[in-house]
Amino acid sequence: MRLAVHRHRPSEFLSRAGSFLARHEAAENLLFGLAHTLDTQPNAYAAPVYLATVERAGGEVVMAAIRTPPRFLVLSRSEDLDAPNALLDDVWSLYPDLPGLLGPRAVAEGAADGWARRSAQVSRRTMAERIYELSRVEPPRPVPGRRRVATAEDRVLLMDWLIAFFVEAGAGGTSGDAEAVAAATLQHRLGSPHGGLVLWEDGGPASLAGYGGPTPTGIRLGPVYTPPARRGHGYASALVAELSQQLLDEGRQRCFLFTDLANPTSNRLYQRIGYRPVADVEEYQFQRP
Repeated sequence: MRLAVHRHRPSEFLSRAGSFLARHEAAENLLFGLAHTLDTQPNAYAAPVYLATVERAGGEVVMAAIRTPPRFLVLSRSEDLDAPNALLDDVWSLYPDLPGLLGPRAVAEGAADGWARRSAQVSRRTMAERIYELSRVEPPRPVPGRRRVATAEDRVLLMDWLIAFFVEAGAGGTSGDAEAVAAATLQHRLGSPHGGLVLWEDGGPASLAGYGGPTPTGIRLGPVYTPPARRGHGYASALVAELSQQLLDEGRQRCFLFTDLANPTSNRLYQRIGYRPVADVEEYQFQRP
């Protein structure tokens, strides 16, 4: 069956793709969150953005994607074997130097191979992640300190910690430009009525957690960062647990977060406070040979 790729303005994307994404809301929470940010904060990303759906005749959506340059292309699941190729043909016409992509394990590897064939670039898997969701918090052991909302007065500290987080995480696939990603994250976390940053204080700031990117019933947590000198004391567990409970108390039915599967400590940490695995995603980076 013939497929067509349709590009959308942020205000149109969810009306077109929303019901498709909602069938797997937890697994598609990143696309939901990006679309919401782009619709409600038009200046959150400086460069022109890409929002697209792949549709069968009659308007049935079988795949969706978003890119906020300079970050990677984010892919949804695909409900048609030919949809990734149709989408990549369209992306190729706009971004021949695409730095990478992120998507469900079942889609990402084939899409990365397809891009490598088009571009003569080398495809390399740079991260395997797991999406978790929580609907009830299991309180962790008590730790000293308290949670507080981060504000613009914390900007220098927040920027330093966000840069450190994105350096450890590979800067989200932006060719090492962790500072630019951190600045964008700080801008739309502090500037959004649907997101924010919180700190755990114990004789000074000890851990950081962010939240934003709402979905129809939930919201995503991240980034979560504790500087090396303050790790191992349970600050991140306490902060994420309290923040998750706050978001549930405010009316969210679920909270979501991403973990790096190469970090068993964080995966155990989140499961102990009630997060349960939903889906696996993979990130691929493209480089010239």
